[in-house]
Amino acid sequence: MNNLIAEVETDEKPFLPVIEEFRNHIETDPEIFMQFNLMFEQVPHKPPYNKDPTGKPQVRSYHHMLQLLNKIMTKSLEFDSNSFVGIPICTIFGWPMGTPAGSAAFLNVKVNRQLKKILNEWAIFLSSENSRYVLNSDPHKGWFGKDAQKELPDFDKEFICNPELPYHGFKSWDDFFTREFKNGKRPVASPDDDSVIVNACESSPYRIAKNIKRLDKFWIKAQSYSLDHMLAGDQLSDNFVGGTVYQGFLSALNYHRWHSPVCGKIVKTCVIDGSYYSEALSEGFDPTGENESQGYIVELATRALIFIEADNTDIGLMCIILVGMTEISSCQITVYEGQHVSKGDQIGMFHYGGSSHCLLFGPHVKLDFDLHGCKPGLNSKNIPVNARIATVYK
Repeated sequence: MNNLIAEVETDEKPFLPVIEEFRNHIETDPEIFMQFNLMFEQVPHKPPYNKDPTGKPQVRSYHHMLQLLNKIMTKSLEFDSNSFVGIPICTIFGWPMGTPAGSAAFLNVKVNRQLKKILNEWAIFLSSENSRYVLNSDPHKGWFGKDAQKELPDFDKEFICNPELPYHGFKSWDDFFTREFKNGKRPVASPDDDSVIVNACESSPYRIAKNIKRLDKFWIKAQSYSLDHMLAGDQLSDNFVGGTVYQGFLSALNYHRWHSPVCGKIVKTCVIDGSYYSEALSEGFDPTGENESQGYIVELATRALIFIEADNTDIGLMCIILVGMTEISSCQITVYEGQHVSKGDQIGMFHYGGSSHCLLFGPHVKLDFDLHGCKPGLNSKNIPVNARIATVYK
């Protein structure tokens, strides 16, 4: 992906239908046309903004943006040691997302509808055999090469795969991305103790917030949680006013399947369509995409909601919010309403990249969190999935 801009300059191909449709939407809607011109003009020309967050020349027009998107549609995701591994589209929008025009454009329902079509089309390629070519041992770009092994040590020992087969036996890029741990690699903490709540995702702690309000100013610097917006006005919101939110962050290199943090019955599930490249203007230009806007995007981004009535009445109804970030917009729920799950059971997965998630508890739930020595924030260390994340007490 690092050479995409250079490739486009020498090899401009006709737009694929989904990209041509996006171009038509930009050019035939005066508001969107204005925003997609202004967002690139509003990016400062002085360093570091003269280059994109990965150090490549900054894209300066929507037409060049479309050329790059067109190229990405038939590209898989090479390993890269920078923080943008797995999110090449985010490198195009990295600085424009932080402009006033970009903020307006990426909240536009019509724009997000087109972005969803583009991401869905790319997902078809990433789920095909043609996407496997990056699953090789190239020392710098291959997912089984020397550089990748530094980030994913003991891969063959930890995950279900077959190193003797081509591509380690994975059927596609997405098959590799949604890989599963081998039995016993992520044991469930205190499986017979319903007072112990486990980590729903392999993730690092981002924030703990208490006394959550029904409505709050989530767009300001503090990025307060706004309950009705997080749950899209669901009637079950009443159960969580004044409650607690735990939020964790997954990188593109993490394990991306979700596991139930408690034993209980699935009460309700849904996937909410939302934004894909919106970030909080209050944070300024964020070189990491949406990483510094994770509180903000819980209210706006595409996300899945899974409500569980815990067997432990001291917990009662809780909700897991699985938040798609940038390219990572595909949230797949694999449990059904009325199903009883045990702590540690798989309940769904993200596809195609890094993400965020929240555990939401009612105001009556008294929690003693165990962050395994980590301090919440973007630089915290991973807590394994199924490890104890909190204990509820009377």
